[in-house]
Amino acid sequence: MHEGLPVPVVPGPSAQSRPRARRGLAVVCGVVAVLCAVGVWLLWRVFVDTWAGQRVEDTALDGAAIGQGRLWRVADPVLDVVSVGFVAGGILGAAAVAVVRRRWSLAVQVAVLVGGANLTTRLVKQDLLDRPVLGVGADYGNTLPSGHTTAAGSVAAALLLVVPPRARPLVAVLGVAYTALTGVSTLVGQWHRPSDVVAATLVVLGWTAIVCGAMAARPGPAGTATAMLRRVDAPDPWWASTRRTALALATLGVVTGGVAVLLLTRTWAGRADLAGRGAELLAYGGGVAGVVAACCLAFAVMLLLRHAAGSRDETASTPV
Repeated sequence: MHEGLPVPVVPGPSAQSRPRARRGLAVVCGVVAVLCAVGVWLLWRVFVDTWAGQRVEDTALDGAAIGQGRLWRVADPVLDVVSVGFVAGGILGAAAVAVVRRRWSLAVQVAVLVGGANLTTRLVKQDLLDRPVLGVGADYGNTLPSGHTTAAGSVAAALLLVVPPRARPLVAVLGVAYTALTGVSTLVGQWHRPSDVVAATLVVLGWTAIVCGAMAARPGPAGTATAMLRRVDAPDPWWASTRRTALALATLGVVTGGVAVLLLTRTWAGRADLAGRGAELLAYGGGVAGVVAACCLAFAVMLLLRHAAGSRDETASTPV
């Protein structure tokens, strides 16, 4: 009898719990960022600030000379790409994708992510941490974190930030490949030690978490109750592929991380006498495995955080 009157829509539990879930995600992102900062400090404390850690990584550095001639043909072009121009181009390219998608805030977040990560690496390496002279190897000063790895990883993370949901799993996989290749290339060239590269990966993950946390914490989109309910209740068509990719990367990261722990534990146990090709290969192999593990796990976490932070307005019922 009142057919002309609109039927009021009362938000259900899913809509009511949405702000709480967003706040929870922001807290999770904050925890990830803090853990990354702690991780960087622990890497420095164990592998840079102690004689045993320096001894193990110096052996890995010596091991990089094995087969270096052939490997450098691949590593050299990879490292030549990374420069100030590369970082600037990465920022502009990612910002352009954000503008094309009409996601204006993402253009700013890209600059925050890439700029924050690279400035943090520079500050930590040159001002906050040092490398004590403990009689191990040559004294080149502190090299943790790796600037090349930070640059490569931050540009890959920026692209992960701005591409549409359907493209993120592929970008995450490519990001792992490129960041790991850059990190391993710095090992091949004896530019960096394994802890430098892993620390750089943590810096990138930390800044990605900060940006995703800010994205989750900002107010939700305006709209009617009906529109909000439609967004909240719509199925997420991208979650399945995102979850599978993150799980695959995490699995690979755990496996390679286990290999790294096994090899480096054996190297650490024999740190008093690490002379010889076998010890060098053991330390070098453990370092390479550690770099691959760090990249896989970092991008798995970044993929999940980015998906969760953007799921509010990137459902099937809204343009992506």
